[in-house]
Amino acid sequence: MTKGKTVNLTSGNVWKQMLLYSLPLFGSALVQQLYSLADLLVVGNFAEEGALAIDAIGNATVIINILLAFALGANGGCSVIIAKYFGGNANKKVRETFNTALIAFSAFCVLIMAVGFGFGGLSLKALDVSQSYYGDCFEYLYIYIGSLPFVFLYNLGCGICSALGDSKTPFIFLVISSVLNVGLDLLFVCVLHLDVAGAAWATFISQVIACGATFYVLMRKMRSVTTEEKPKYFDKQILKELTFASIPIILQQSFVSVGNFFVTKCINGIGEDATTGFTTAFKLMVVGTISIVAMTNGLTNFISQNKAVGEYRRIKTGFLAVLCYTLLISLIFLAVFVSCPEPLTRIFIQKEKLTDDALKYSVQFLVIVSCFLPVVCVKIVADGAVRGCGGNLGFTISTFTDLLLRVILVYVLVGAGWGFKGVCWAWAFGWSISMFIALAFWYLHVRKFPKKKAVSASEGTTETTGLTQ
Repeated sequence: MTKGKTVNLTSGNVWKQMLLYSLPLFGSALVQQLYSLADLLVVGNFAEEGALAIDAIGNATVIINILLAFALGANGGCSVIIAKYFGGNANKKVRETFNTALIAFSAFCVLIMAVGFGFGGLSLKALDVSQSYYGDCFEYLYIYIGSLPFVFLYNLGCGICSALGDSKTPFIFLVISSVLNVGLDLLFVCVLHLDVAGAAWATFISQVIACGATFYVLMRKMRSVTTEEKPKYFDKQILKELTFASIPIILQQSFVSVGNFFVTKCINGIGEDATTGFTTAFKLMVVGTISIVAMTNGLTNFISQNKAVGEYRRIKTGFLAVLCYTLLISLIFLAVFVSCPEPLTRIFIQKEKLTDDALKYSVQFLVIVSCFLPVVCVKIVADGAVRGCGGNLGFTISTFTDLLLRVILVYVLVGAGWGFKGVCWAWAFGWSISMFIALAFWYLHVRKFPKKKAVSASEGTTETTGLTQ
């Protein structure tokens, strides 16, 4: 059985290694975010009501992300279990995990779809969606819910490919899916004038094709995972493992998605222009933060490998290296957002469709919040380091605190008369406080590091001298 390309992060120059290992993750994150920005860019410029179309997609996405939290969690849990058995050459268990996951998560997806179709309209009303774009929002949401089986299976396939040592295939299909989505957006919105519904159908079709291509490759890979014994089609014990591995990720994703629901509800209460400005600026800000998160995922893997062999000095050096790289990225995004917030906003909405207030709100969010990108960068890197050390509880507490603070502060500051500025400063204050919490958990782990390297079975040594790079 061929495991595909693997990366050993326990030796070599740390600074160079972390740069080369993290850059592809950074590239993948950028491609993924450009994919998510495509709908906004096309409808904002070519839909009949550009600003309202953006509001419709922004509000529908809030509900969609809650549903996707379960998909991402389930798929992430499957990836962990597959990787464990694959690494241990337990081919029969790999096949059984794949079979069990495919059946269980397909059934789970049907349940999520039923919830989405049953409560989607009520969720939009609870979100206080304006009647001026409620119809478009409803249509976008329900078309996307119909694509959930393909979204589930696509993410499941990508996760399993990565667990089998193939990170290239998911990236290739991500690029293909992104390009296809943009092309279909232009066709449906610009040529056929389907506006918001066209953007939804573009996403639907691109997900179907990406799902089919991913599973074609995955099935070929699974046939190469040979075993003498016939694998079970469904295993209750493996289902239990999948459930326990998925729950923490589901909770993490749910925290963020539910929190954004309440934040969006508050912003909708300010007015349509506030919704437009926030949706546009927030999408841009996510490009910066997700890029940092992607590079930090590399740090998590780096720390996991080095902790297993007792290379604690390398862990500290790796943390410093990734922190420096991501701080540089955050400063670049800060400079771009602060120096040209108006042109960035106008990219997404044609001038005649963009009100002065919507532009003002977008500029406010970009300028104020981007100044705190280095702060959230430190928090994200510390969180990733804690995860790499196995501190899932600390990571969960840090994430939940950040989210809870932002939600509470949005309502408190807006209610106190700060208006939309209260939304911006809620992000700034929340990030700042949670940064100290994340650093505290990282410090607690660093304090537990032994001063000497753990015994190496192959080398028979216990001492580590100098700073390993």
